[in-house]
Amino acid sequence: FEINRSFRNEGMSTRHNPEFTMMEFYEAFCTYERMMEMTEGVIRHAAQAVCGTAKISYNGKEVDLESPFERLTILEAIKKYNPHYTNEQLNDAEWLKQEIVKHGEKIPPSPGIGSLQLALFEGCAEGKLWNPTFIIDYPVEVSPLARASDTKPGLTDRFELFIVGRELANGYSELNDPEDQAARFKAQVAQKDAGDDEAMHYDADYIRAMEYGLPPTGGSGIGLDRLVMLLTDAPSIRDVILFPQMRPE
Repeated sequence: FEINRSFRNEGMSTRHNPEFTMMEFYEAFCTYERMMEMTEGVIRHAAQAVCGTAKISYNGKEVDLESPFERLTILEAIKKYNPHYTNEQLNDAEWLKQEIVKHGEKIPPSPGIGSLQLALFEGCAEGKLWNPTFIIDYPVEVSPLARASDTKPGLTDRFELFIVGRELANGYSELNDPEDQAARFKAQVAQKDAGDDEAMHYDADYIRAMEYGLPPTGGSGIGLDRLVMLLTDAPSIRDVILFPQMRPE
């Protein structure tokens, strides 16, 4: 386990809260499915310990942390809240760009189908995920450190957990192939050069370390500030931030 204020690129979104405290944990010889189980268990246990129940209230509305957390892909989540969208539309780059703008989101600097679908999800579905929902199987292009799926081309073994319309956790099966990782870093550099502020730099030290060997590993990170917000019914993250110097005057 590790507590820190930093996070890797496909960590939790920085769109609304640029810094926060993370609890990260890893386990060798397991996958992202195991990390989802552990993440769900940690959050449910925390609610029971703090609130005495896994069915809590946030902003006057019940949040059910007791029932099994739902699992949806990005496209399943989009269609759940926008059933009028068709599969053809959701795989049409030009249509996606127009719809992203309609929902007030920015078009990604290096827009592939996967990143466009993610941007649309953020605009039309993310805020509606009130009860705990794992969004799974993220595109490779937005998941530079997650292991590629063996059965779903273009996707990775990765999840993000959303509660009360906010991202609370992120995890994946760790990528442990140094050649694949080097290629992902190069793609990230190209995205950064194209204007993507959240893209990664090339990390030669990380590649060299990986060449010595990394077992199959699952990892997860939970945003502690956001979890405390949830369990204390706090309306603003500034009310729960652990580091006073991070509070705007």
